[in-house]
Amino acid sequence: MLTTSLRIAQKALKRNKLRTGLAVLGMTIGVAAVLTMFALGTGAQESVSSDVKSAGTTLIFVRSGNFTKGGEESKIPTGMGSSNSLVADDAAAIGKIDGVKYVSANVKDRTWVETSNQRFYTQVIGADVDYGKAYAWGFPKGKFFKSGDVESAANVAVIGTTLRDHLFGDENPVGKEIQLHGKPYRIVGVFEAKDEDQGEYAVIPYTTAQKMVGTSSIQMVTVSAEQAGETTRISDDIKKLLRGRHHLDSKPMPKPGAMVLGGLQAPGLGGSNPDDFTVKTQASEALTKGLNTSVAAFILANMPQMDQTNSQEMAGTLSRAGSTMTALLAAIATISLIVGGIGIMNIMLVSVTERTREIGIRRAIGARQSDVLQQFLVEAVTLSVFGGVFGIVIGFIASFVITNVLHWPATISITAVALAFGIAAVTGVFFGFYPARRASQLSPIDALRYE
Repeated sequence: MLTTSLRIAQKALKRNKLRTGLAVLGMTIGVAAVLTMFALGTGAQESVSSDVKSAGTTLIFVRSGNFTKGGEESKIPTGMGSSNSLVADDAAAIGKIDGVKYVSANVKDRTWVETSNQRFYTQVIGADVDYGKAYAWGFPKGKFFKSGDVESAANVAVIGTTLRDHLFGDENPVGKEIQLHGKPYRIVGVFEAKDEDQGEYAVIPYTTAQKMVGTSSIQMVTVSAEQAGETTRISDDIKKLLRGRHHLDSKPMPKPGAMVLGGLQAPGLGGSNPDDFTVKTQASEALTKGLNTSVAAFILANMPQMDQTNSQEMAGTLSRAGSTMTALLAAIATISLIVGGIGIMNIMLVSVTERTREIGIRRAIGARQSDVLQQFLVEAVTLSVFGGVFGIVIGFIASFVITNVLHWPATISITAVALAFGIAAVTGVFFGFYPARRASQLSPIDALRYE
């Protein structure tokens, strides 16, 4: 019986193609709007979630060597002075710590950056591929170098907008060359940084920088946490990890007062070697800059409580933002579907009126009320499903255009597609039921008399 109803529905809908097309168009627009808004809402939620979680200071700096000026007076381990103990494998191990989002090994140098007719003295940063992501750099021209460039120690570079202006003016430097220590480096990208000083940087693969300065170690590891409130915990995890990797707890402890690697060994270390590295969060560096060692130590001791407060505030903000996005999405989706559903109901009511005699004939030759009800419900659902399919296609196209042209995040999942399609079918049943029921309740005699 369902197959027969589908065949009858197909013929009925073909009789007036313009009217059918308009009904399908109304549903198409409704479903496309729902899917597009769902994609925009999901993308916006992810964006807000990312921004809220990373709000504040998420960076952690791990530097080779350790020396605390004035540490003896505050009974703080003075440290081991300069050290070359950090290696690229340390950075890779740090990247596996829970809560770490980006990590980059770094080697630094200050030198002249030259072109054929210009030169600029600045800082050259050797970095891994996630360095720019950690600082949220944008790329108006080109892009960051790839992991293959790091593995092969390629002579490639990305430069900041300030350095570009000094060396190339208004020209696009991507594909051109600069000279570092007399060797050519091909520019693959130009980045925009929030920090004005970073705009002067030239960034090359850290493996290339190691060859350039003649070292197998690294000077620093830049770490970005997923959430600002986790930086103190991650810093503690990094310290434990590196002490274990550098075997500091198993090495013989230096004698008190002895000179060790350029720094004084502080007394009263409790039987353990001092770190040969320093770990500082972006927040702790900002808060303790220029302060006396004892005051700085007091602030650092209270950093975990500050992080906990920040985490609670961010969780509440994220929850409120998610609720707002959900309410906005639901309101727009409801309005769009009501408009499309009313269009279908209107078309089906007109169809019932036009086909009153047909309904009477069908009832006269033995069709039951349920058969007529099913026939018109099938027609309504067919209109709705066709509109849903076209709407899903247009929704994908609209989301793609919005993402690539307006640079607004739009994410479409399989769940969203299934939900849009299901909503289209349910809308057809809901708004088609009244016209179908009205058709099924027509008296056969009255229907046959209808002109």
